[in-house]
Amino acid sequence: MSDALIAISIIWGIVFIYAVMGTMDFGAGFWSMIFLNKRETNAANIANRYLSPTWEVTNVFIVAVVVAIYSFFPHAAFTLGTVLLIPGSLILLLLAIRSAFLVFSNIANEYRRVLTYISGISGLLIPALLISVLPITHGNFVDFSDGKQSLNMGELFTSPNEYAFVGFAISSTLFLSALLLADYSKVSNDFDAYAVYRRTAIMIGPFTIIMAFLILFTMRTEASWLYTNIMDNYPLLILSSVFFIIGIIALFLPSKKGKKGLPRISVIAVVIQYLVAAYVYGNAHLPYIVYPEVTIESGFTDPSSFRAVFATYIVGFSILVPGFIYFWRLFMKDKEYLRQGNPND
Repeated sequence: MSDALIAISIIWGIVFIYAVMGTMDFGAGFWSMIFLNKRETNAANIANRYLSPTWEVTNVFIVAVVVAIYSFFPHAAFTLGTVLLIPGSLILLLLAIRSAFLVFSNIANEYRRVLTYISGISGLLIPALLISVLPITHGNFVDFSDGKQSLNMGELFTSPNEYAFVGFAISSTLFLSALLLADYSKVSNDFDAYAVYRRTAIMIGPFTIIMAFLILFTMRTEASWLYTNIMDNYPLLILSSVFFIIGIIALFLPSKKGKKGLPRISVIAVVIQYLVAAYVYGNAHLPYIVYPEVTIESGFTDPSSFRAVFATYIVGFSILVPGFIYFWRLFMKDKEYLRQGNPND
């Protein structure tokens, strides 16, 4: 495996972690908004308890992605920074708005409803903009003429493939967050909220897989080179679909607590499904970072810099990963925190 391939694999791994954690985080903010005034369920409180300790942790990974790109692929960073200037600026603006309003919603009680709505809506727009980076890298919307790079915003936002990606991002955000909150509700013994999130996940799940197929359908005409490469790995796409089906079936299986569904199994199966699909897409995209001009080799840093940065990442993640695991275990097993505001206790 070449140094450039190792570097892009690290970046793609960080992107995947952020994609999963971010969608769960953004979706939880949206559900907090949706169930804010639903007095008959504790679903909003469950979403807020999830958001409280996790939203700051999630943002660590988006910083890691940007730093990794500039460290490993400085020659590609110029192109990415140029073509992603407008969507990237919008993403940063929405992240700042969401973070600020999320904090203030827990302080300024008289404005809590408005602040929650703004943070919830912005949290749904962020993944829609973030995933727009992927169709941009397919090359159809980037003009490389005269030695310059520019993004054709008009073509991008009239592209069916772009809206298929956006639809997939929104449905995935809602689906993954509903799954996780169903699991979190069950661990908290809040079975009313569990029933709400379980039912929501069952309803939204099919839309997610439909949007995934719509991405492939529109990609066939807009990025045929990528579609062909993805189809070369169709057995893995089938495997990905199998894990999705397992995730849905798990929500109907009997459990020890007498409530139908095994949300923990469902969360694990669906995350594996996304991991397999992400591998297929990432592998099919190689060797291009931005098709057809920027490849992992043309954008790569020099070998000595790579070794230094790679060693730094190993040390950094050897410290961070155990910390994140410990944090997650505390978050999911602290009985006092889990029972906050639980009407069943």
